[in-house]
Amino acid sequence: MREIEADLIRQTIKNLFLQANFVLSPDVIKAFEKAKDAEESPVGRDIFKRLLENAALAKEHRIPICQDTGLAIIFVELGREVHVKGGELAASLEEGVRQAYDEGYLRKSVCHPLTRKNTADNTPAIVHVEVVPGDRLKLVAMPKGGGSENMSRLFMLTPSAGWAGVKEKVVQTVEEAGPNPCPPIIVGVVLGGSFELAAREVKKVLLRPIGQPNPDPEAAALEAELLEAVNNTGIGPQGLGGRITALAVNLKIMPCHIASLPLAVNIQCHASRHAEAVL
Repeated sequence: MREIEADLIRQTIKNLFLQANFVLSPDVIKAFEKAKDAEESPVGRDIFKRLLENAALAKEHRIPICQDTGLAIIFVELGREVHVKGGELAASLEEGVRQAYDEGYLRKSVCHPLTRKNTADNTPAIVHVEVVPGDRLKLVAMPKGGGSENMSRLFMLTPSAGWAGVKEKVVQTVEEAGPNPCPPIIVGVVLGGSFELAAREVKKVLLRPIGQPNPDPEAAALEAELLEAVNNTGIGPQGLGGRITALAVNLKIMPCHIASLPLAVNIQCHASRHAEAVL
């Protein structure tokens, strides 16, 4: 059994949320640069130039990439041989989020759904824990903005809808979103599972590096088909028209009930923020 101090977990989560909000990962920067060269619209090319400048300034001055510093999503892979010492895992994660949003002057966006009273510290976080073999603890911090989350959808299709129906719903979701999720977007798609499983897994799909295709050739081909269809909408960067509406479509296919065809579509804005650490 390996012991990991609760205070180390708190400090790690704090640092991860600060890092995620201040620094875009290399795959996102590379995608911006590639899209800037591929975009046909002069306005669109200028937008990519400004996105790159914004990312550079945020990194240099340690300021948020976007004013919406997100709902705190945390994915935890907890090794069976790990024992958290000196505190509870959940409490350590919450405190790390609380300190990051306070000390980093990050916008606190969590409130009561009806009264809209702010919790004032961006907690509670949304935490997904998976128990895995081994003696390591993997933490992934994912600040998720409200604009893109609002445009995400979950469909319970009938099996007769088939691939054509799935493709129609994905494109429809992007078209209805228009400029609201701050394109260029990353589109997460999960096909199969169940109502709740599809919704959970689609968030994880967004963590795959941009430009890394699905390892399953069949799924990779479907991803490419969806990306082409989404970019043919002409919504373009920031919704002002152009070729690059999405930087990527990441698809996961899972088995499902014979009577069902669950489809989850989770849209991520161009500021695809996440950071991870293994303890």
